[in-house]
Amino acid sequence: MRNLARKPARNKLIAAGALCAATALGLTGLTAGGASAAAPAAPAAPEKIRADYNGDGYADLAVGVPNGTVDGKARAGYVNVVWGGKSGLGQHGSTTVSQATAGVPGTVEAGDRFGTAVASDDMNGDGFGDLVVGTPHEANDTGLGAGTVAVVWGSASGFKGGFTAANGDIDDASYGAVLATGDFDKDGDKDIALNTHFDETSQVAVRQGPFTAGSPAKLERVEGWHFAGPVALTAGDFDGDGGDEIAFSYEGMEISGTEVMSRATGAWKSTWSSGESTSSALAAGDFDGDGTTDLAVGNVQPNPESEEAACEDRLGGAILTVYGKKGGTLGGGTSCTTQNSDQVGGASEAEDNFGAHLAVGNLDQTGTDKLIVGADQEAVGTAKNAGTYWTLTSPGTAKPFTGPAFNQNSADVAGTAEAGDRLGAAVSTGDYNGDGRADVAVGAPGEDAKKGGVWHAASARAGGPTPPVTAVTPGRLGLAGAHEYGTVLGY
Repeated sequence: MRNLARKPARNKLIAAGALCAATALGLTGLTAGGASAAAPAAPAAPEKIRADYNGDGYADLAVGVPNGTVDGKARAGYVNVVWGGKSGLGQHGSTTVSQATAGVPGTVEAGDRFGTAVASDDMNGDGFGDLVVGTPHEANDTGLGAGTVAVVWGSASGFKGGFTAANGDIDDASYGAVLATGDFDKDGDKDIALNTHFDETSQVAVRQGPFTAGSPAKLERVEGWHFAGPVALTAGDFDGDGGDEIAFSYEGMEISGTEVMSRATGAWKSTWSSGESTSSALAAGDFDGDGTTDLAVGNVQPNPESEEAACEDRLGGAILTVYGKKGGTLGGGTSCTTQNSDQVGGASEAEDNFGAHLAVGNLDQTGTDKLIVGADQEAVGTAKNAGTYWTLTSPGTAKPFTGPAFNQNSADVAGTAEAGDRLGAAVSTGDYNGDGRADVAVGAPGEDAKKGGVWHAASARAGGPTPPVTAVTPGRLGLAGAHEYGTVLGY
């Protein structure tokens, strides 16, 4: 592994203290429908941490390694769970879950790509977080590439077996390429939203809980398309009723868009839609602190059938944010954020991929969420595709986000920016050190000749120094068969 000594920041990055006032952008084309030296605080209650798989009060990080080798089978895939603890990620060991793990459904086969999508939630209500894992290239008795979605149970002693939640029933059904979890039917049981495919049609579907032996595995259709399909999913309480809705982007030969669907009335209903879409990332959070849920659309693209675009400036990538509205679903104003926006670190360049990867977290205990942004194709100096990530804050409804950029040449960030590292190819958040503040995890699958790694940025205490950003790598964890570790981060 190459040297991970810290290097000074590049002049290209804008320091947080030097940021100035933001300017709002006008938008069109949307349609609304019907470590500090002090001792850390006591860990949060386990039941409130959806990714606390062993119930110790610390969030854990699930790293999907779909291109990893298992039992000599290339690209069979696995999920490596890095345990959280008082010292954060990388200091408390890890464990690996694959189809070779006792009790986990399936058989290890080359090309299955177990871990292509990973989500976390307490799927059986026992107080422990569980892994939800998509394997879209899984072959079964009904066809090649049928795909499966498995739930792997968390417990006080680690993972204890699993459960097949959804199983593709034809060739190329590709179940599990994208996933989200939530209580969509408001019955108290967690559900799983996923993609399905059949011939020339694709759908967003829901596998309803409970997830127990003998429970019905029937999928419920949410929305579907001919010659198009879902590419990104997220869940959030967009209408303020206390339950979850599904937000998804879809794209195809001549159509694309983003939609929010609700099942509050017993049948699926569209509550908000736009022709704008993303091919990779949606994120839900309360970015302006008004108590409503907002939606961020990463690396946004316009409707191909429209002459207008919500974000006219998309050089290098843009993030469209649609703000929540009291008493309704979204509709509270919109904003666009790019590297050309005031108070955003960096400068827009073609094919940066800004916003292609998003995560949300309350990093400072203010009750307002931050938006974590990855751009894995961002150049750092002459190093192409070295990658960069941002921690962005909304200054208010309908205003572009603001915040600094970080890469491996930034002060107190481990490593050195090199071509092909792809820092920012995946981002996630969680309170990994139990201090009550969400921390940031950033994948760099091209690190160390594509063995990969994850960078851990712990959040600072109010008025305290910013902790150094450290690296968690397969070599440090003693992992075998790692390839492009950090491509997928569970959330």
